[in-house]
Amino acid sequence: MSVVIEPYIPSTITVHLGRPEVAASNVTVSFPEYIKNVASSEIYPTWPQASLIANIYAQISFALNKIYTEYYRSRGYPFDITNSTSIDQAFTPGRNIFENISQLVDEIFDTYIRRQGYLEPLFAQFCNGTTVTCEGLSQWGTVPLAEQGYTPYGILQYYYGENIDLVRNAPVESIRQSYPGTPLSLGSRGPDVQVVQVELNRISQNYPAIPKIYPVDGIFGPDTQRSVQAFQRIFGLSPDGVVGKATWYKLVYLYVGVKRLNEIAAEGQSIYGLTLVYPEDLREGDTGEKVRILQYFLFTLSDFYATIPTVGIDGIFGPQTRESVIAFQNAYSLPATGIVDVRTWDALYDAFQGVIRAMQGVNLDTDIVTQPYPGEELRRGSRGEAVRTLQEYLNALSLTFLSVPPVQVTGVYGLYTGYSVAAFQKLMGLPQTGVVDRATWDAIANSYRDVVSAMTARPRQYPGFPLSEGSQDMALMQQ
Repeated sequence: MSVVIEPYIPSTITVHLGRPEVAASNVTVSFPEYIKNVASSEIYPTWPQASLIANIYAQISFALNKIYTEYYRSRGYPFDITNSTSIDQAFTPGRNIFENISQLVDEIFDTYIRRQGYLEPLFAQFCNGTTVTCEGLSQWGTVPLAEQGYTPYGILQYYYGENIDLVRNAPVESIRQSYPGTPLSLGSRGPDVQVVQVELNRISQNYPAIPKIYPVDGIFGPDTQRSVQAFQRIFGLSPDGVVGKATWYKLVYLYVGVKRLNEIAAEGQSIYGLTLVYPEDLREGDTGEKVRILQYFLFTLSDFYATIPTVGIDGIFGPQTRESVIAFQNAYSLPATGIVDVRTWDALYDAFQGVIRAMQGVNLDTDIVTQPYPGEELRRGSRGEAVRTLQEYLNALSLTFLSVPPVQVTGVYGLYTGYSVAAFQKLMGLPQTGVVDRATWDAIANSYRDVVSAMTARPRQYPGFPLSEGSQDMALMQQ
């Protein structure tokens, strides 16, 4: 499970006909054939079409989540999913397929659900809603919703929250393993090394004996080797500092576990939470995800540097983005070309990371300490330290959650603070009131703790970069 690979639809999927630990046959079928079989086994063809489509979307996403996270492959199993309904979804080899379900699957098999701002397919847990209930979708419960006029997307939002997207026309590819095929060791370079570094840094939040790697640059240096060896010692692997297949998949297994990617309430994989290596020159007229990331950097920096004009985040490198790039280049004494070359990209990323680190000036004991609910709702017109704290929390969250806009820290609850609060509430499936009640405050504080802890070395944990005179870091403050 590479942390930077967009999900795809596998051309085939291998199903284990029993619980994973039980000896049984494995069957490999095309992915559409698998979904047709699951849908024909799980739901009734006479249900309203909106109900059928919503259920099929959930079944597709559930299966893709298991494949994307290499749930079984990372545990050493030679299959992608089982047909045990206690842990996966029904699949009966050779069963009859209902014609209307077959037609629907042919139309939508390349569409899946994901949380807004995240990469991985949603772990779309479901149950029948009669003999078994769960926190996800109720299969029988979709029927009355469809009869009330809910669309398939509306049904999914009803069960999984409003902060979901449907990704359509996903590419179809042969299924592949994430392991690069050859071991990674001292001197290795490239995206696979970067994956290892990102995974180790996140896992180290739960296992502080693993030292941080700084910078995350795709270069397998001594710091990465030490971190790998610490990981291997903790999890009973030979501490040779080499990432072979066993170490790679143990990393995958632990990374998926600590980020809870196989849960509905996953921490989620945001591309903006990664250290991003230079892609290629970006210039006016370019489009795509790398442009969106560039714009996110500029948007964030513009809130802290008055000379950098703000930009929209639309993935289109237009005149506004070029103007902002030139302003940044001028501020950092770079050639003011309006073209993002490797020097400009690295400077942008360093400045962006600097903002993140500056916003981590929090008091740490053994955990991130947040302020309790102030005792009264915060809304437009509220003033004081509680509002200032709220604004600081929102700004920290904006660095990870793209949909939450940053605000000025003034201690005054104005229009834009309300917008930011409402955006956070939408992200978390809370009522979008723009008012901070106890539930919203607790959700913001908890998310703030998670975000900052994921970017900060734990007490007594090596932070991953040298400390010298003038350094400001919580590792020094703990001495």
